[in-house]
Amino acid sequence: MAWQQVKRRAQRLLLILSILGPGLITASADNDAPGIATYSMAGSRYGYSFLWLILWVTVGEVVIQEIAARMGSATGKGLTDLIREEFGLKLTVLVSLGLLVANFGTTVAQFAGMAAASELFGVSRYIALPIVTIGIYVLVTSGSYRFVEKVLLTLSLYSVAYIVSALMTRPPWGEVLKQALVPSIQLDPTYMLAVLATIGTTITPWGAVYMQASVADRGATMADIKNTRIDVIFGAAMGNVVSAFVIICTAATLFMRGIAVDSAEQAAMALAPIAGRWAEVLFGGGLMGASVLAASVLPLATTYAVCEVFGWERGLDHKPKEAPAFYGLFTGLIVFSMLVVLIPGLPLFPLMSLSQVANAVLLPLVLILMLRLVNNKELMGAHTNKRWLNVIASVFVVLVSLATVALFVSFKPRG
Repeated sequence: MAWQQVKRRAQRLLLILSILGPGLITASADNDAPGIATYSMAGSRYGYSFLWLILWVTVGEVVIQEIAARMGSATGKGLTDLIREEFGLKLTVLVSLGLLVANFGTTVAQFAGMAAASELFGVSRYIALPIVTIGIYVLVTSGSYRFVEKVLLTLSLYSVAYIVSALMTRPPWGEVLKQALVPSIQLDPTYMLAVLATIGTTITPWGAVYMQASVADRGATMADIKNTRIDVIFGAAMGNVVSAFVIICTAATLFMRGIAVDSAEQAAMALAPIAGRWAEVLFGGGLMGASVLAASVLPLATTYAVCEVFGWERGLDHKPKEAPAFYGLFTGLIVFSMLVVLIPGLPLFPLMSLSQVANAVLLPLVLILMLRLVNNKELMGAHTNKRWLNVIASVFVVLVSLATVALFVSFKPRG
């Protein structure tokens, strides 16, 4: 009897794992080097009081990603494909150019995260980055979509590192739960910028583009929408659970001792004398895994978007000879990002700031276009948004737009 119960539970687990794909990959890639830096900074400066925001951002991410997945399933086309068909080439080029600029800056940030993680373990970036870049290139160019998806899903296991490192710090769980459920807002500019950074690193234009393109690429249809929704909800939940554990880990150790950090690698190094070497190793290992995953997904989102604009062949089920522009742009993005990080003494902050501003400008526009597309009955048929979904999505469009205005008001470039 006990064996039968174990067997049934194993079968349920295998069924869930077979469903997972773009949703989990996109949400896991959201926890990239800039994201982990944001959560580390928030936890070390504001303690557990930042956890409530993670809960609400999860709702927004589920809604936006479900819309993207549903459009990909209903039409079999990517987001920029639909924007071009419905709104014309000029607007599509503008959106794609914004994605290219923003994603290049953010991809550079992923390679910077890999460099920091490798040097945390005593390996020079000049050795580690070329090896990782070659590995990413071989992965994407040598396999089918399903193969690449499986590898990316495996990379998403980096999240275990943050969960374990947080558990090692033994936080006060009663206080953690209270702070997660009760909103606590501080009106100082630094706190508000951290709020904006959290929204911006979780609900992203590239995330919507990648979600819709990958759902279409894997051949999902509306017959698969139930499984696709499970993937989206599970992915968003798991991705933001990891975000919460990064905050919990840094709040339980660094905040309690008055140690504020500005980056993920600083947080990893600061953990060693407090929580032990293993906590530092786990945190640094998580940073490497997250950066490698995001450095694979972000360029793919960019290449999908650009190729859709110009009608070029795109997709991981094509060989490089069949889709030269797709693979050429992907290769260029990862190689140039690596080279930028290898330039000695180059200040990376201005480039990362540019990508943040480009994302802030682009996100409200992309969300508005998505809402117009998903409510187009000629395009979506019976699969348009329900009224309550439109209300939630519209609220997030307003909030993101206000956040964008606030970001511009407070944004001051630093050299």
